[in-house]
This record gives sequence, structure tokens and C-alpha cells, in this order.
Amino acid sequence: MRRAEAVQALAGVDEAGRGPLAGPVVAAAVILDPRRPIDGLADSKTLPAEVRELLARQIRQRACCWAIGVADAAEIDTLNILGATMLAMRRALLGLSLPPTAVVVDGNRLPRLDDLACRIDAQAIVRGDATHPAISGASILAKTWRDQLMEQLDTRFPGFGFAVHKGYPTPRHLAALRQFGPTPIHRRTFGPVKSLASLP
Repeated sequence: MRRAEAVQALAGVDEAGRGPLAGPVVAAAVILDPRRPIDGLADSKTLPAEVRELLARQIRQRACCWAIGVADAAEIDTLNILGATMLAMRRALLGLSLPPTAVVVDGNRLPRLDDLACRIDAQAIVRGDATHPAISGASILAKTWRDQLMEQLDTRFPGFGFAVHKGYPTPRHLAALRQFGPTPIHRRTFGPVKSLASLP
């Protein structure tokens, strides 16, 4: 999504879903519009679900542009979770309709940017989702988008409780894995899934 009157091109980037046993890792990139401020932006993990949803709607409506990047379970198993996270972040940045001139990323690593059409100044910021509004916005978009996806996947794979735990290794999820075995969206290189998949 793009606003024609966009006036800045600082993109914040963050991800959701590095720790779950199932589902994709999802990254978001967002360029906020300083003329349309959004109150209450913060690390998505610290916000109640209803507040995250409200803020996500405001970000989608008021941002200059935003985009989602996804790396699925197969890519996570092939690349490892760090490589897949960087891939999802890169895809989110490439999806922006307004080319950024600067990028701030939550964490201590940056996705590959050297081959993009324009030069981008990029910075990795540890705990940036709690201190930088653009990263906070990306954190909220990534979290809410992934949560909605896992709720949809819950209907495709009943019995696992994906709508509740979103793929994280809760006792209910582990019990379902033991009962039903891994689904196509499980990360087979992750310890609990790998050990169960190897059982006769």
C-alpha cells in the first residue's frame, strides 16, 4: 500500500514467529508518515491483542506504505531460522511501493541489501521494537498478520490449537504432535518436531 503524498522513506523492519514449531516466520516493513502520527506504538509483545489489532489498522491506514514478507516452514528447514528471517525481511523491504532511503531493523543483523537498485543506509538496533516507532509499527504488523494466518491454518489442521498458541511449543501443541504427528507446516528441523518425526 502507498500514499502518494508520502514525505519520508525511513523503513522500520521487524519479524514475528522465530520461536514456534509450526508456521512461517513473518516480517513487516513500514514507512510511517510523520504528518499522520500514531499514538501508542510499542513492542507488539507488550501489547494486548485488541490494542495490537487497533494499532495495526491505524498503521495500514496512515503509513506511507507497508509490506509483508514470509518465509515458510520448508524455507526455515532449508536455510535455518536466521536465514529464513533475513529472507522474510528482505521480501518485506522489496514489497514496499515507496523505495526506502534508510532502514532500521530490530535485532543485531541486517538482511541482504547490497544488490538493491538504490543505496540504503541501514542500521540494526537491539530492542528497536521498544524504542523506534517505525520498528514498533513493523513489529505490530508482523505479529497481527502472522496471528491471523495461524488462526486460518487452525481450520486446515484441526486438533493442534494453532488459533490459540500460534504454533509455539505449549503442552497442548506438544501433546497434539505426539498424537497426530507433524503437519506440512511444522518445522521439521526444530528439536521437538524432529524427535517426534523420527519415531516409528
